[in-house]
Amino acid sequence: MFKKILVANRGEIALRVVRAARELGVQTVAIHSTADAHALHVKFADESICIGPPQPDKSYLNIPAIIAAAEVAGVDAIHPGYGFLSENAHFAQVCQTCGFKFIGPQPEMIKLMGNKIAARETMRKVGLPVIPGSGGAVESEEEALRVAREIGLPIMIKAAAGGGGRGMKIVRDEAELVKSLRLARTEAEAAFGDGSMYLERYIGRPRHIEFQIAADAHGNVVHLGERECSVQRRHQKLIEESPSPAMTEKKREEVGALIVSAIEKLGYESVGTIELLMDEGRNLYFMEMNTRIQVEHPVTEEVTGIDLVRLQIRIAAGERLPFEQRDISFRGHAIELRINAEDPYTFAPSPGTLTDYNTPGGPGIRIDTAVTHGAFVNPHYDSLIAKLVVHDVTRDKAIKRAKSALREFIVAGISTNIDFHRLALDFPDFVSGDYDTNVVPRILATARP
Repeated sequence: MFKKILVANRGEIALRVVRAARELGVQTVAIHSTADAHALHVKFADESICIGPPQPDKSYLNIPAIIAAAEVAGVDAIHPGYGFLSENAHFAQVCQTCGFKFIGPQPEMIKLMGNKIAARETMRKVGLPVIPGSGGAVESEEEALRVAREIGLPIMIKAAAGGGGRGMKIVRDEAELVKSLRLARTEAEAAFGDGSMYLERYIGRPRHIEFQIAADAHGNVVHLGERECSVQRRHQKLIEESPSPAMTEKKREEVGALIVSAIEKLGYESVGTIELLMDEGRNLYFMEMNTRIQVEHPVTEEVTGIDLVRLQIRIAAGERLPFEQRDISFRGHAIELRINAEDPYTFAPSPGTLTDYNTPGGPGIRIDTAVTHGAFVNPHYDSLIAKLVVHDVTRDKAIKRAKSALREFIVAGISTNIDFHRLALDFPDFVSGDYDTNVVPRILATARP
């Protein structure tokens, strides 16, 4: 096991890694910008090092500064958390070259899965179904028109290096295709420095379902069930739950076995997430793979009883998985609500100082947060301020517990999306479990007459 880990992140995930490392008997080093000098992850780590000003490109994305901090602190490994450099293959390679274990998968795996076209083709070859599409980047507008006619409209234009909905366009009419392709390419080049685009058949009412996997360096692979992530705004998740209301035990076993087989063939090492789209016929298609710990990992922890961050660290240290697939069982139902500093109806960011802050408690309630009363929510960083996770024996009871917990959640001084969550938990389609990725506008429509 490692002796000392540098946590290359901030906020609740940095604090989460500090906790997991402490439980493993591993010392931690927090890095921080000047804006985060008094943050909780800095307070609770064994050591801390300031690496730059508030701007992420001068601090949390500054690879030379992070490596220098690791060298000064004498760490064995670097944990990237999620976001920032967590899926940056170059950073993973630099860590490796400089003698620090990157707590995540191999750099070549990050690079492969970071290119959506390459990932799609790779997963098709190892046995996962993919959405009918171009099969690769479209090189010209003429080729795009030809592919669109072959797979049929409507289609989705996607950026090969994309994520977060950037460089994505839905095309319902052939006359829109060229204009949309040019616009998507421009967005992708600005966001990712790569304008490569591919086409997929558009699924009108998809559900976003993802499987958590874990794989060690000794060839052992397991899945830890699925999460439903269909409540999204601008392709960003707001509510996640496990298990998915759309999955049966038989379907979970079938899809899980297929995914485990695919990961075994890849030779992937670490935790990771296979993201899938489910169509109206309940068919599942590979969409992308996230090669890091996910924001929503707590719902899987609640239903399996497995600490995913501790597991991630143990895998990076060369340990074998401490269980087999037959040892994993699923208990009850968990729901995560992302509490963001944003307007509950427009989702516009709402930075500022928390003049009052109280989090709920009680059985089956978990709060992952890194803010306290009087904290400043900085506009330079993500708007997530807390994750409210509830667990109970059934989905209906978990929803009731979440509604009760929201009544105790007090945040003053800024706007939050707590009112949105109240609407969502009362929305008939969500309550019944029959919802899809288009549900947020329908939820918002109930807010006002």
